[in-house]
Amino acid sequence: MIFVPQSDITLTSTTNLLIFNRAGEDMQLLEKEMPSAGAGEILVKNLYTTICGSDLHTFCGLRHEKTPTILGHEIVGEVVEIGNRHPGTDYAGDVLQKGDLVTWSIFSSDPQSAEARRGMPQKASGLFKYGHATVTDEDSFHGGLAEYCVLRKNTVVLKIPAGVPLDTAATINCAVATVSGALRLAGDIKGKRVLITGLGLLGVVCASICRDAGAAQIITADINPDRLDQSLGFGADRAYLLSKDFDQDALPDDIDVVFDMSGAPDAMEAGLQSLGIGGVAVWVGAVFNSRKVCIDAEQVVRKLITIKGLHNYNYQDFAYAVDFIGRCHGRFPFNTVVGKAFPLKDAQSAFEYAIEHKPLRVGIYFD
Repeated sequence: MIFVPQSDITLTSTTNLLIFNRAGEDMQLLEKEMPSAGAGEILVKNLYTTICGSDLHTFCGLRHEKTPTILGHEIVGEVVEIGNRHPGTDYAGDVLQKGDLVTWSIFSSDPQSAEARRGMPQKASGLFKYGHATVTDEDSFHGGLAEYCVLRKNTVVLKIPAGVPLDTAATINCAVATVSGALRLAGDIKGKRVLITGLGLLGVVCASICRDAGAAQIITADINPDRLDQSLGFGADRAYLLSKDFDQDALPDDIDVVFDMSGAPDAMEAGLQSLGIGGVAVWVGAVFNSRKVCIDAEQVVRKLITIKGLHNYNYQDFAYAVDFIGRCHGRFPFNTVVGKAFPLKDAQSAFEYAIEHKPLRVGIYFD
């Protein structure tokens, strides 16, 4: 069967994109010729983008990307054109058509690579990441702060389940999928006691996914009392404020699984101390330079503790995330995640608002 590319857009028209050059410099709103889908690609019209913590780190100069670039990788969009040689279906095997609402993996990589065959496609050689690539004359549309995005060959695409709001759907392909990967590493948590340290979006999503997966008790810990309160709405049973005077011994010491979403050494150390016999620690948040974590090796050995790390996610995790949001977006208060939304032309103000007010997410919408 030959797949016929679908497109009725005018390729000579122009569209907008926002360029990030360096920290401390305002982003530039540019107009470029409308892109098209090449062989094996899909052209998507971006409908909503949420600003991830890694975007803020780049914006502030705490993380360094090759520039110029288009920031934003938490994106949801609408299929505009399907290029020739694309199978014409999404990862679940459903037929893709123009107008379908979709999300996609934050990376493309060779699905036949050694890393992919080991369940780690996000670490394959030749990896391409949306929202992190350099803008060139020939390749510009690969980030959320643009009206269109070209999805490369070997990008995993999934349709958004009916009824999911755009601002919630945008978070699936980063925060929700990453937490899904953390849950996979933790193993079956049904009936288990869970501790989550760090209550950014990863942390509160983790609480909701653990609740959906049948955890017996979910405990959260953070330095921000407002986020502790917020976690209770996402499924947490108890919350602990990690103040400067906090006594680590106040935390339970028979936790089955601890998820660290903060990257803070103090939090990771407290989590390890809380684990009971056979406990599992899954570390996700440590993606920035910090002091070394102090580990009591004797306790790791005597208590049979396992420590696992996760960066990004694999295809299985992404599919789990889409299914979870499709089933549970109305069960938990995901409508409170985005504190404020801005049009693309005001994205500079959106980043500044995110830095000053620190909501879980700030949204970017497209007129």
